[in-house]
This record gives sequence, C-alpha cells and structure tokens, in this order.
Amino acid sequence: MDPNTPQWTNGPVLSGRGLVKRYGAQYALAGIDIDIQPRDAVAIVGPSGSGKTSLLHVLAGILKADDGQIFLAGQRIDHLGEKKRSELRRTEFGFVFQSGMLVAELSAEENVALPSLLAGLGRKEAIEAGRQWLSRLGLAGKEKRRPGELSGGEAQRVAIARALTHRPKVIFADEPTGALDTRTGRDTMDALLGAAHETGAAVIVVTHDRELAESMPKTVAIRDGLIATRLAA
Repeated sequence: MDPNTPQWTNGPVLSGRGLVKRYGAQYALAGIDIDIQPRDAVAIVGPSGSGKTSLLHVLAGILKADDGQIFLAGQRIDHLGEKKRSELRRTEFGFVFQSGMLVAELSAEENVALPSLLAGLGRKEAIEAGRQWLSRLGLAGKEKRRPGELSGGEAQRVAIARALTHRPKVIFADEPTGALDTRTGRDTMDALLGAAHETGAAVIVVTHDRELAESMPKTVAIRDGLIATRLAA
C-alpha cells in the first residue's frame, strides 16, 4: 500500500496530498497537503484569489486536480470519473452554499428530500426523513413552504437539512453566512455545526468572515495556493 495513503480506522476522513490546480499558467493550488478528521469543523480563509474555493471544489470532486491525490475514508477518489464523483457528491458529501441554491418550485421538505430521492430512496421515506431534519432545525410547521416564503436564515436551515439528510461524511460550506446578517449568520452556523457533530460529519467552511473563522475550532489560512498557517482553538 502507498505509504501516503491515510488509514481510515485511525486517521482522517478526508485527505489531500500534493494538490495542484492550474488555470493556464496560474496556480490556484500549488501542492497542498490537508487532513480532515471525523467531526472536524475547519474554516478555510485567505484573500480573494488565494485558492481557498479551488481547494474546496477539488476536495469535493467538483473540480479535478491537475496533480496530487485525494482520499475519502482511506480510499483514493481523485482518479474517479465524473459519474463516480457525482455519485460521491450525492451520497458521501453534503453542500451548503451562500445562496442556499434551493429549487424554487419545490417545498422545503421536497428540497431536503432531493438528495435521497436522487440516490434511489422511496419518496415517502425521503420526505419523512426531510421533515424530521426540518423539525430538528427549528422549521416544524414550515415544511410545505417554498424558498420564496422563507426568510434568509430559514432558507439556509433548509439547505443545512438537505446537506445532512443522507448523513454524509463531509459537509462543504462555501460562504454559508455571506448573505445573512450577523446574528442570523451566527445562529445558522451554530445549527450547522451542532447538527453535523451529532451525525459525525466533518465540516469544511470557506469564508471571508473573520469573526466566523475565529469561532471555528480549526482554521487553515491559504495564500498563493499554499497553506500559510494552521490554527487550532
């Protein structure tokens, strides 16, 4: 076995080794090593253009790295084709974005059930699981509302429920509080981190919000495509 391969039984749930991503002659990632442990809550920070969003997208399999290796639960995944990576994103990963990216025509419970439905779960079971997550996140009674009938904070809680309903190993959050006021953003992050910890999922958050980053247990600073500092609370 490759000595660089992490051991899932004793090690990280997600790892990157020597990750490189280029856009033309410019390096977005210039050889990054990173380990994410189960139940980790990690903020990735850095100036615009530093490579933090590229790192999130490469780890999540949205973008393919030009070089390097990625391991999920000890198994290498960077060499997988788009179909397999898409399957991983549906089953092993959860996503929360700045805008929520909810389907406007679907109700809250249908939005939450969507990943489970795409994975083949029956509609009744998927909707019921969605309702349970909405209730746990303080949205009982709003299951039938569409995104346009929810506040910004409520819509983000729907997105959090959608990210958690299939019990992923890792949740990726890209500026999850960027469109929210300070108090709503703090409450939303508390809900995300609490629910993720309950399920055992790790959380990786890309943010420009200094206060949010300082509140996270771990912070990784990216500059010029490299990890500049690693801080643990």
